[in-house]
Amino acid sequence: MAEERLVSSQSDTEEDAIERSLRPHHLSEYIGQTAVKAQLSVYIQAAQKREEALDHVLLYGPPGLGKTTLALVIANELGVNSRTTSGPAIEKPGDLVALLNELQPGDVLFIDEIHRLPKIVEEMLYSAMEDFYIDIVVGQGPTAHPVHFPLPPFTLIGATTRAGMLSAPLRDRFGITQHMAYYQPSELQEIVLRSADIFNMALPADSALEIARRSRGTPRIANRLLKRIRDFADVAESPVSVSLVDHALTQLQVDDHGLDAIDRKLLMMMIRDYAGGPVGLSTIAANIGEETATIEEMYEPYLLQLGFLKRTPRGRMVTPAGFAHLEMPYPIQ
Repeated sequence: MAEERLVSSQSDTEEDAIERSLRPHHLSEYIGQTAVKAQLSVYIQAAQKREEALDHVLLYGPPGLGKTTLALVIANELGVNSRTTSGPAIEKPGDLVALLNELQPGDVLFIDEIHRLPKIVEEMLYSAMEDFYIDIVVGQGPTAHPVHFPLPPFTLIGATTRAGMLSAPLRDRFGITQHMAYYQPSELQEIVLRSADIFNMALPADSALEIARRSRGTPRIANRLLKRIRDFADVAESPVSVSLVDHALTQLQVDDHGLDAIDRKLLMMMIRDYAGGPVGLSTIAANIGEETATIEEMYEPYLLQLGFLKRTPRGRMVTPAGFAHLEMPYPIQ
């Protein structure tokens, strides 16, 4: 996606600090995902009234839609501490035990990319989620013996871009499952204006809307485009007009639909070399030099959302709308 391909002029530490400053802390501040927020508000209030831990929550959807932010907001709304990690970071059962051991009653454990948990760790989570205990083996050889380790009631929040890769036993243990949808331009405009205010940046509403329109329905991309546009404005010593926004995004190779150079390369390759398809996923990956998982997670969802691409049993196909966007003639069937 564009957010991964836009090069920042700041260090990772500075970038991370800015990302944190842009994040809302409560549901009232969280823009978009209206239905998700309304349901979560009910579940959180009910858990607080019963003085119970919130049921486990699974958040899924394309990257950059605010899953991590929402997990932290849930912890804030509950008034509890949160621990944050990712599936690949929990390499062995001992890593999971160390995380669970630090939780207090009602706390939130957030696992990003939960679909990438090792199988042995995932299986240990089953009893932890369902009955709040884990069984571990202490010692080695003849002295090895199992230990029953009780846990305080806690809330596991898992986030994934690939819900289909979760095993059925793990997925079934989440009592609350929420799909994160792409944002509307009006919602992204509100997010961009809020971020500009945090940056002490004068941003007209029409410029914010132009950024929103070209942000692939994704807040993370909207905020990163805003930061790059701020760079152009500072260097040019110019107000952030719509024309400046258009100039900056043209330089970043982001078109009026939010497609960047890689998106257009993918579509053009399919049109030029395969008459628009159908083309197999592995063939597309080999032609544009990307991993199949990267195409599925980062490129396809938005192209499918726009209606520029479609999946068929025989492979991917560029739609008439995709041909029109690239100003290419649609082949006569």
